[in-house]
Amino acid sequence: MLPSEPSHRAFGHARRTVRLSPVSEEVWLIESSGPLRGDVEVRGSKNAVSKHMVAAMLGSGPSTLHNAPEVGEVGITAAMLEALGIEVDINQGEITLERGPEIRPRVPDAFTGLNRIPILMLGPLLHLAGEAFVPLVGGDPIGRRPVNFHVEALRAMGAEIEVGDTGIVAKATRLRGTRIELPYPSVGATETILLSAVLAEGKTVIKGAATEPEVVELALFLQRMGARIELSPDRRIVIEGVERLRGASTWLAGDRIEAFSYLVAGLITGGEVRVHGCPQDRLVTAITTLARMGAQFDITDDWLTASAPDGLRAAAVQTDTHPGFMTDWQTPLMVLFTQAEGMSVLHETVFENRLVYVPALQKMGCEIEIFDVCLGGPACRYHDTNARHSAVVRGVSKLRGADVTLPDIRAGFSGVLAAAVAEGTSTLRGVHHIERGYHRVFDQFTSLGLKINREA
Repeated sequence: MLPSEPSHRAFGHARRTVRLSPVSEEVWLIESSGPLRGDVEVRGSKNAVSKHMVAAMLGSGPSTLHNAPEVGEVGITAAMLEALGIEVDINQGEITLERGPEIRPRVPDAFTGLNRIPILMLGPLLHLAGEAFVPLVGGDPIGRRPVNFHVEALRAMGAEIEVGDTGIVAKATRLRGTRIELPYPSVGATETILLSAVLAEGKTVIKGAATEPEVVELALFLQRMGARIELSPDRRIVIEGVERLRGASTWLAGDRIEAFSYLVAGLITGGEVRVHGCPQDRLVTAITTLARMGAQFDITDDWLTASAPDGLRAAAVQTDTHPGFMTDWQTPLMVLFTQAEGMSVLHETVFENRLVYVPALQKMGCEIEIFDVCLGGPACRYHDTNARHSAVVRGVSKLRGADVTLPDIRAGFSGVLAAAVAEGTSTLRGVHHIERGYHRVFDQFTSLGLKINREA
């Protein structure tokens, strides 16, 4: 029998207390602030740090993650790991993790729907305990992100899995390497297979794997822990299972979503933000896209900055898997389109409901129309569905302050950008979403000159 979950909804130790639901709903009041200028240091990626924390479960000794962001996602993941018997210490951007003497193979029900990390814990728990239960996953409401890719991959590796109304139960005496072909290069499914294959018996080959920088970063960390991983052409990853992994240390690379978002914050307000901590090679497609819109760049080994002294022009952009234009970049880009001269087009091909945030922007005066046809690029996998996944944006729009509720992390940042150029005061609700994914975002915006206040 799996142990029952604790009844409380908060976990912590002397250095950290994690609350799994907000005690009170904080709002941000933002006024038009003129050009935003200054320097921003981005920490490690929110999309990478939690996956590295899960990988640390597999090591026989302590692992340390340096340059970790201070985001809600870290606290939630740490609380889950502690509930499983993993010791977690967080201090000044450094996370140290080590397995305790006993592994409890059940992620408590209290974590249902908070994020998508529990599904990644199935493979590691099967290696450590031979059984696992993880509750239903959550995450931003940006479209279907089914767990079937994860489940079928684990079944192919020999796991017995039942998907129920409250979560997933899995058992396995030993996972075995196999050939797995993903129908779509899913980041999460690729990460699940990596985390499961490194200690499996024999060789695992992933065809159609995701190749995003965060996936490669996870593979490199696992290699430091002693895993045998080969990155091959044509989206193929080969993993040879080993008997054990050791703890390791790594420096998390700068968050490319944050870096792009702050560059846009400078451009949209007619200012200039210098971004430190994110290497140029993680922003290649983003830089070229902004340059086509009229942005001018200064790039060094230490920082990069963008300005648009001659204004911005419209563009047509299609999101795609790496190395294409990242889907998480399109939310700030959409707001930037409203301040560019002409008609811009955005075609979202990764998540069918990614444009869920558009009504909030429309309420603030953004002239955006969304369609269920493929615009601005070739037909995508949503072309014969009812998914409204294309947008036409008219610029330059005169934005106005409004009272809006932010539905997810990336939409939250776009709301701040719109408020920064809107006439009057904007009230943004649901700001806990932003703080879940951006390092000290309130302080960062304040340092850039944004007129922003908290209100309970």
